[in-house]
Amino acid sequence: TQGLVESGGGSVETGGSLRLSCQASGYTDNPKCFAWFRQVAGKGRVGVAGIRTGLVRSYYDDAVKGRFTISLDNTKNTVFLQMTGLQPEDTAVYYCAADSRWGCVSKAWWTTDYETWGQGTQVTVSS
Repeated sequence: TQGLVESGGGSVETGGSLRLSCQASGYTDNPKCFAWFRQVAGKGRVGVAGIRTGLVRSYYDDAVKGRFTISLDNTKNTVFLQMTGLQPEDTAVYYCAADSRWGCVSKAWWTTDYETWGQGTQVTVSS
């Protein structure tokens, strides 16, 4: 059974850093697309960053550009989200998403139409 396991969430003060990890397992065909989303209570999931494994091309929401970095370890089928300069408005549950279908590369990275989702990890930034 294919799945995603996330780790690395936690609590930090404003200006701090965290690194989230998401390891994919059980895929017959490795994911072609990964993304990180975040969600606050009462609102929908919003794309934070995305990456295409073939081209290793990355994308970012304007709110995190310059502060967050998405990266990939193809050998371990793991995607990371390095978050720096964290602000209270970054507080949310962060979800990893992955898709092994080739069609994902032609979709906008921030759509929620991903094949598999992680369980979510809480990130809390205090002022």
